[in-house]
Amino acid sequence: MPFSSCDPRPDAKHANHREWRLGDSVFQLGSFPLLMGIVNVTPDSFSDGGQFTDARAAVEQGLRLVEQGADLLDIGGESTRPGAQPVPLEEELRRVIFVVEQLALLTTTPLSIDTTKAEVARRALQAGAAVVNDISGLTFDPAMTDVCAESNAGVICMHLQGTPATMQAAPHYADVVGEICAHFAERLESLERRGIHRDRVVLDPGIGFGKTAEHNVQILSHIAHFRALGRPVCVGHSRKRFLKKILGRPVDERVYGTVGISLALAAQATDILRIHDVAATRDALLAWHALRGGPG
Repeated sequence: MPFSSCDPRPDAKHANHREWRLGDSVFQLGSFPLLMGIVNVTPDSFSDGGQFTDARAAVEQGLRLVEQGADLLDIGGESTRPGAQPVPLEEELRRVIFVVEQLALLTTTPLSIDTTKAEVARRALQAGAAVVNDISGLTFDPAMTDVCAESNAGVICMHLQGTPATMQAAPHYADVVGEICAHFAERLESLERRGIHRDRVVLDPGIGFGKTAEHNVQILSHIAHFRALGRPVCVGHSRKRFLKKILGRPVDERVYGTVGISLALAAQATDILRIHDVAATRDALLAWHALRGGPG
């Protein structure tokens, strides 16, 4: 039976799934998605690689996204596009730590570090980040779970099949939604055993990370199944390759498609949208939300 490992029906034991703890703070998630602005400090990210490799340009971009309405900023120094190769630790630190330090001084918007390396996460948290966004779900680096547990950081636990270098070679699932749900259920239990309470964890089904375009569409159409696990859901669909199959457009012409998916996700009560185009997405969501009756 498809989706057998997660039941989308409401469940009272999951009443706290709209709270997310980051250290001593609590995000109360409502009917309007939080917008996580992307700050890529990389020369080779699939969409904006090379635009913000200068640290000061990256800081300016982060502040620009905050002005546009970003609720969080996600700072990354290693591309995870299909086929990407790992970046050495010292290079990743050089790219991101100054950016985190400066943004922590210049804005109160919570900062997330997008990394799979425990030492990068540790240094970024010391510099002012409050969230670790790990595409491996805290599995690539054995020390990552301890770093997150000791810091009380918020955690975004993503699903990935393979590694960035191999993930798009031949993605295969018998039941993509059910298998991701089962993976998340296991990760939540494992992280809790290691000292990371589930109220600090957000789940990300990993659009484009070891999935075909058809898999991505199936995932994006069934957000309720992931939310049934009792935790907020974050989706990173912005400008991604599956939109080329839907729209037939190159990466720099996918803003409208990204906004369209954002509205469809908001209609499914998706909690966090990880996006490049904050202003366009926020305006579209505000208009959509107004027709639904305002704040909820």
